[in-house]
Amino acid sequence: MVAGVNILSKVAENAQAVILTDDALTFLAAVHRTFESTRQALLAARQDSQRKLDGGAALDFPPETEHIRGEPSWHCAPPGPGLEDRRVEITGPTDRKMVINALNSGAKTFMADFEDSSAPTFANMINGQLNLYDAVRRQIDFESNGKAYKLSDKPATLIVRPRGWHLDEPRLSIDNSPMSGSLFDFSLYFFHNAKELIKRGSGPYFYLPKMEHYLEARLWNDVFLFAQSYLGIPHNTIRATVLIETIPAAFQMEEILFELRNHSSGLNCGRWDYIFSFIKKRRADRSAVLPDRKDVTMTVGCMDSYVRLLIQTCHKRKVAAMGGMSAQIPIKDDSKANEIAMEKVRADKLREVTAGHDGTWIAHPLINKIAMEVFNKHMLGPNQYHVRREEVRVSAANLLDTNVPGQITTEGVRSNIECSLAYTGAWIGGNGCIPLNYLMEDAATAEITRVQLWQWVHYQSRLETGEIITTALLDKWIDELSPGIKKIAPGVKDADLSVAVDYLKGQIRKEWPSDFLTSDLMPYLAAKDGVEAKFTRSAL
Repeated sequence: MVAGVNILSKVAENAQAVILTDDALTFLAAVHRTFESTRQALLAARQDSQRKLDGGAALDFPPETEHIRGEPSWHCAPPGPGLEDRRVEITGPTDRKMVINALNSGAKTFMADFEDSSAPTFANMINGQLNLYDAVRRQIDFESNGKAYKLSDKPATLIVRPRGWHLDEPRLSIDNSPMSGSLFDFSLYFFHNAKELIKRGSGPYFYLPKMEHYLEARLWNDVFLFAQSYLGIPHNTIRATVLIETIPAAFQMEEILFELRNHSSGLNCGRWDYIFSFIKKRRADRSAVLPDRKDVTMTVGCMDSYVRLLIQTCHKRKVAAMGGMSAQIPIKDDSKANEIAMEKVRADKLREVTAGHDGTWIAHPLINKIAMEVFNKHMLGPNQYHVRREEVRVSAANLLDTNVPGQITTEGVRSNIECSLAYTGAWIGGNGCIPLNYLMEDAATAEITRVQLWQWVHYQSRLETGEIITTALLDKWIDELSPGIKKIAPGVKDADLSVAVDYLKGQIRKEWPSDFLTSDLMPYLAAKDGVEAKFTRSAL
């Protein structure tokens, strides 16, 4: 064992033997001891920023970095091998079957996700690392129920998304403190696979989630430089795409690219988390109350402004401007409903490619054909960096525009309750990605539903009937709907659903909503993995 490093769970012991070697743990300890204090300072800065927003401060483009935004000469690194054409990217968790199916899907890249589509049980995290280790080495083939799963000769380029800066990894302590989930996921994948990926003509590629400030991007860049030096890999080998999925980050896109410019592979419109952040960061702003989440589409003012600014920013700096997720999945038992759903996918992808995006996300292999057809027709080269969108002028007021046509409806509120309960119950049970009403839902959707319910209660919003939304009304509907959750999410266990019910009822009564449900509920996963409560920072 490595001095100061303790593995606190015995789950997935076979995977642990391969992944948590002494050499790997020594690297993790070096990363933790070098960067943990900076991470904690940046997380504290988030809270300071939120207090200022609650006090009436306005989000705006940072004045101290105006020179970075105004300097036209700097550009980001060229695409890494395999990232030149990213017109369709498929995303999903890191279980073995998903990894093979996604890599074989025909999409250009696969984002293997340790974040919002994975519930971070230790088994999921460690087995996921082993699955990627095997995929990189083309030794992932297996059989299940008589069916063979075999990697194709030309799989998609692999990109990995670690957890966000806010999440800890309580199953691994270093110097009696839990490690960062971000650094745990990144470090293990990089340590085991970076040299092998380079040898095979690819590279260590990442998606970086949930950032709120350019200094958080600077921290990632420092981690990259440290990790490359540690393994003797040339600097600027890593490539990272940042998800712009918080509203503070929308005001700092150029700064984030600048900090990562020698490792950057672009920005992505993380639309669902962006809506969540739009509500959460403006929790003290009564004017920011939004209608049903189905009404907050990509064509409303604030979302359209965010998209146009992202495309303009990326192409100005010569990197990819990636579109967002189409969460629709095929409807096998209703051809008419399936046709309507697939037309929504087609329209969404057409909007993206004609706006100037260089690629898009899908959640299901069968959606690949539609997305690929749209991009192949309208994007004839590997990207659209030449679409500069120089006519775009986006102000702070545009990004903060709360004019979203729609109502808060009984159906919308009840749908939010169902989604919140179903996803939260599934997550506690170890499943971070579930189909609900023919949409593939992950943590981002559950976060929107949670903060919307809080917001509507907090500001005594009215339904389309005129009735005020109160805790008593939501309690009543939660109790009515919870018995039916297992029908729409069959894998949810009674005990986990009970926790989800109590959690949601607690959230709608808080002065302010919690920052992340995943942070709140992590102690349940850690306890199931045999970890003492002292190694989890958050509790209900």
